Amino acid sequence: MKQFDIPAFYKSPIISKVKEARKIRDPRKKDFTPTLLNFGPIQIYIARHFGFCYGVENAIEISYKALEENKGKRIFLLSQMIHNPDVNDDLTRNGIQFLQDTLGNQLIPFETLTPEDVVIIPAFGTTLSIMNRLEDLGVDIQKYDTTCPFVEKVWNRSDKLGKDNHTIIIHGKHQHEETRATFSHAAESGAAIVVKDLSEAKKLADVILGNISTDEFYKEFEGKYSSNFDPNKDLEKVGVVNQTTMLASETQEIADFFKGIMLNKYGEENIKDHFADTRDTLCYATNDNQNATMGLLETDADLAFVVGGYNSSNTTHLVELLEKKFPTYFIKNVSEIKDHSTIHHFDIHDKSLKTTSPFLPEVTTLKVIVTSGASCPDSMVDAVIQKLLSYFEEHKSIDEVLSELED
Repeated sequence: MKQFDIPAFYKSPIISKVKEARKIRDPRKKDFTPTLLNFGPIQIYIARHFGFCYGVENAIEISYKALEENKGKRIFLLSQMIHNPDVNDDLTRNGIQFLQDTLGNQLIPFETLTPEDVVIIPAFGTTLSIMNRLEDLGVDIQKYDTTCPFVEKVWNRSDKLGKDNHTIIIHGKHQHEETRATFSHAAESGAAIVVKDLSEAKKLADVILGNISTDEFYKEFEGKYSSNFDPNKDLEKVGVVNQTTMLASETQEIADFFKGIMLNKYGEENIKDHFADTRDTLCYATNDNQNATMGLLETDADLAFVVGGYNSSNTTHLVELLEKKFPTYFIKNVSEIKDHSTIHHFDIHDKSLKTTSPFLPEVTTLKVIVTSGASCPDSMVDAVIQKLLSYFEEHKSIDEVLSELED
């Protein structure tokens, strides 16, 4: 796999050695059990897969390349490069400006751009309308397009579905940058609609089965379907693709659900004319991170830390998985751990910051899970581990524990 040139401060002396040791022992990535770092009074379970994925590393490498190659020019990011505040803050400190926020609201008018300006397309990609607008202004959007290849894979599959007269059902959050981009590309080829979860999928199934009227459909899915969408004819042939940061298992569940609906309506002998198998659009990195999180659930840890941006979809899903079993603290970085007693953390359910004190249980040996989302630098995970270790005076050294990984 390609080795990316990313700034050294994103890398980690602890995590890099953990990942290298696992790569040597498990080159085919088939073992999803976590790595145990036994420091004595505190034991830390590290997920088998976490942190920067291919698409994120590619985007970061291209962004810093744009900075290096265009000194003296105005450099813009269409919106957040990835959903990590530390990464985006570093880019802005280096002079990059954001044209839009994560919801697509304009921060800097496109009309102020000139052909001399540099515009970076983020890893999520963007809509066709924005691409066309920038090109009309003479802006080169190809040179620093960091769209993740796995997102483009979804677009290509959507294009094939649309040209084959399938309606494209997108499993995603309809306001998310990636889903807005995928919806735009899908709607160029055929009818498209977004469902957030299985609950919305079931409502759409009621439309397919004739249990919901056309008027109810338009009200229920307002803002989530392509123009001129006709539920009476556009739901006869369907295929499911996804926002790549959604739970892969949930995407598959939704796809299997719609296949069952079409089997029920049209019969086994006609299923190929009404449902397209699209499991090949699932992102390997998202899938690996989620499977590794399932491996963490097999431990007997006392609590879990998930590090990453609070608006990161893939990170949120890791929290959802872990909090089913452990007290789970979602933190943007180590600064949220205020001291050995107090932590600030994000509640994914009511979208608010919470304070918990005390957060470390009183046990003889503390067992802690640490993982992160695909947009989180390893250095941030490293910092959390170092902070936790600082609360235990008598623990084995980091070098000693890491050397045990090589045995």
